[in-house]
Amino acid sequence: MTGPSVPRGERSAGDGPRGERSAGNGPRGEGSAGDGPRGDRAGDAGRFAGGDRSRDRGGAERGGRRGDGPPREGRFGADRRGGPRRPVRPVVDLPRQVAYQAIAAVHRDDAYANLVLPALLREEGLSGRDAAFATELTYGTLRHTGTLDAIITDAAGRDVARIDPPVRDALRLGSYQLLHTRVPAHAAVSSTVDLVRSVGPGATGFANAVLREVAGRDADGWVAKLAPAEETDPIGHLALAYSHPQWIVRAFAEALGGDLRETARLLIEDNERPPVHLCARPGRADPVALADEVGGAPGAFSPYAVYLSGGAPGELAAVADGRAHVQDEGSQLVANALAVAPLDGADGRWLDLCAGPGGKAGLLGALAAERGARLTAVEVAEHRARLVAQATRGLPVTVVHTDGRTVGADPKLPEGHFDRVLVDAPCTGLGSLRRRPESRWRRQPADLPPLTRLQRELLTAALRAVRPGGLVAYVTCSPHTVETHVTVTEAARRCGFPVDFVDARPLLPAGMPGLGDGPTVQLWPQRHGTDAMFLAVLRRG
Repeated sequence: MTGPSVPRGERSAGDGPRGERSAGNGPRGEGSAGDGPRGDRAGDAGRFAGGDRSRDRGGAERGGRRGDGPPREGRFGADRRGGPRRPVRPVVDLPRQVAYQAIAAVHRDDAYANLVLPALLREEGLSGRDAAFATELTYGTLRHTGTLDAIITDAAGRDVARIDPPVRDALRLGSYQLLHTRVPAHAAVSSTVDLVRSVGPGATGFANAVLREVAGRDADGWVAKLAPAEETDPIGHLALAYSHPQWIVRAFAEALGGDLRETARLLIEDNERPPVHLCARPGRADPVALADEVGGAPGAFSPYAVYLSGGAPGELAAVADGRAHVQDEGSQLVANALAVAPLDGADGRWLDLCAGPGGKAGLLGALAAERGARLTAVEVAEHRARLVAQATRGLPVTVVHTDGRTVGADPKLPEGHFDRVLVDAPCTGLGSLRRRPESRWRRQPADLPPLTRLQRELLTAALRAVRPGGLVAYVTCSPHTVETHVTVTEAARRCGFPVDFVDARPLLPAGMPGLGDGPTVQLWPQRHGTDAMFLAVLRRG
């Protein structure tokens, strides 16, 4: 294997008559989170440690500074200050400018692409093909940043870290167009040089030379030149070929039993546009009828899933009126597994110990309503607790704003009280990298120790909260074995209660492939089309 196996000409979502526009999944399809506005809460340990790191950072939702490029009116010769119309040199087209501003905000402000890009699209009034093109450029550039940086370093003859940040982001954007879209090389180079003229005027000649060097090879050619040999360094080869940090590639390979071919398929899937899934809420919407209503299709596995072909799911009437919510099919499957697991005795008191932003709580609340049960949804971050309350409005759900580890100390969370408990633990989010392209570059191995300690503490609290004979489902959106098998095994060993593992495979739909040997289950994008969700079900003795 010398690089990505997908032909260059097939990597853009669609070119249309102008050859430079990607039809895509609609302006916000890329940013659709797996479990609501923020997905599966990748890396929320800060919420439990005296701070809420998931809050907006430095105006990140607004994107780049508006001074990063010429005023829009100036493109057409009108002077904002009221001066006469005059001929001007065309500037960068608006979709590329928006993509640049989003990418710059991610790197400069630590912004989240799924928040900053929709805000910029609304602000600039972009829709349809232009919005899809901006989305393709933003997410594609962010996904491929690692490999693009290696290529730019070689082409520039200097480390990419020594390039001025605005120019560096413009070069990343231009290089992505050259290597991963059907945008003609001359258009990619000239538009990027124009962009550099507006953000780093002294570097236009440098940018032109670098981009022309980049254009001298296709993506596979650059991989062949720069990647370590597959025979001697397979992890390093995969990391550069498919633009993932080496430690993540190594973790994926370990979780897949050392199968490097399947690891490559997973990395390829991480670089694809993620599907948008809806959850038809039980008792409120029929998935087949909902699929007809939204122009989608019923899901392959979850009885509540609907696949969308594109568009902005938040604008659907079914989402607005609470009949459905945006949720990855894997998240639906693991939440439903807890609800369908056989249970002896009382079954009216359910608990979601880490509920924000509310996707799984919404599904469990709807299922509880059908069965005469009630769900207590716990969330430590105040603004996320409000999201849970919004997501579960009208359902038999009580939202408690507290730390889930206070079981036994908080009168609202008594020990041995609940029949079914979900622990959707904060994690690295390595299972949803296709939805959060910037996450792969932000996460570090050093993030694991505090996260896994928090995961063990939350799971131990859940085992205290459940009654004898009751069930606990431990869920993470990460396949990293330290966050999955090691965390579950250690928590069960240390909790002080007898604990039995329940085989989770029969709790998922019959016929699902690739569920392994049990008793836990790991879902995969390349096998199941879902985020890489892990599920362990434990019964307290």
